[in-house]
Amino acid sequence: MRLRPTALAVLTAALCFSAQARPPVAAPSPAAAPPGAQAGTHAEAGAAVRGGSVFTLDDAFGRIQDSHPDLRLFGNQRSVLEAERDIAAQKPAYVAGVSFDNALGTGALSGVKAAELTLTLASVFERGGKLDARRTFAQSNIDALAVDREGRRLDLLAETARRYLAVVAEQRRIDLAEFDIAQRKRAVAAARVRLEAGASPESGLLTAQAQLARAELDRSRAQRALLAARQFLAALWGERDPGFASVAGDPFALPQIQEATALASLLERNPELARFVDQRRIAEARVRLAQTQSKADVDWQVGLRRQQENGDFGFIASVSMPLGAAARAEPGIRGAQAQVAMLETEREAKGLALYSTLVEAQGRYVVGALETQRLKQDVLPRLERAEKAAEYAYRAGAISYLELALLQAESVAVRRQRLDAALDAQLALIEIQRLTGEPFLAANTAPAGATP
Repeated sequence: MRLRPTALAVLTAALCFSAQARPPVAAPSPAAAPPGAQAGTHAEAGAAVRGGSVFTLDDAFGRIQDSHPDLRLFGNQRSVLEAERDIAAQKPAYVAGVSFDNALGTGALSGVKAAELTLTLASVFERGGKLDARRTFAQSNIDALAVDREGRRLDLLAETARRYLAVVAEQRRIDLAEFDIAQRKRAVAAARVRLEAGASPESGLLTAQAQLARAELDRSRAQRALLAARQFLAALWGERDPGFASVAGDPFALPQIQEATALASLLERNPELARFVDQRRIAEARVRLAQTQSKADVDWQVGLRRQQENGDFGFIASVSMPLGAAARAEPGIRGAQAQVAMLETEREAKGLALYSTLVEAQGRYVVGALETQRLKQDVLPRLERAEKAAEYAYRAGAISYLELALLQAESVAVRRQRLDAALDAQLALIEIQRLTGEPFLAANTAPAGATP
């Protein structure tokens, strides 16, 4: 089974991080277009570029494919297996021999007067197709290596996408902290005005300032977390100091996907299942190799012998073959056949495990995407109107600072909840694409089963 060669593009679509989202390299702007703007600008996709060049998921994938030692290792393994194949393709060697008889004895055989010299040439005649069986077995190991490499490559790309998503998440958390700081500053300004007017005690201003300090602490924590996430991403290709300042991507771009039953038909593309096809070929080749042992090889030898007493030469030949080869080969054949049957059971178990993982990931994606959309459509608009009304009411003295602070905290909490739901959906989407090899494009951001 051959896997789809566009696995890199498949995982690129996981976060909808297109190369189109990359700003001009010559003049990166601190206020570039929001990441992931390929399918329309999201209302909250406006993360400003934070100095320096913008890094994309395609860039990360390129560095992984160029430099990761796990992928280079397969080239060395292939060289080893090709050498083993060449060894397996060799026929039995010819053996040249010389024997010296009837010399250095006693009496009439003393010295070399009666010595006889024999020149021989010997080899083995292989029966049962042993040479072809060895070649097939060695070539099956080489063919299986391609599937193993593809599986490892997809795992690395999926891990890259997860780490890349972690960088995007910290950038969005910084944006969220900036939003919280902005509203807390407005509250501090309003509390100062009310304190100066004698409409509220100093505790209101101090509480507002404390809330502002907490928001600034959240921003500092997110900035440190962003640095760690960038280093964690760059560590995949061996960089100690990340050569990028920010990354492009919109975690809220969530595509429409199929139901789990429909996605299950795509599981055959998964390298973990495709590997069983090659493993079966290897096991069948091992069975064939074991079966060839049931026919014994024939050892043959020919030569010339010189008689010392008269100087005449004579031709000699011998043939030998071990007995009971079939009985000795039977346990090996039985074991190889049992391994073929075991592979079928293992493949069935792996298929069930992959399907369970797919169902779980699809469910997480649907829930996360639905939550993200509903918070945007039903909750945030009402909270935004409530925020404006509460700020106006606080300045007018109609509500206390506690009521305003609770509403501001709720606004930040809902936005954080929406971001967490989107990130969880993106992680589930990465897993779905790793399992199915199917790209999902964010042309329609409504999740399956969502209510518009």
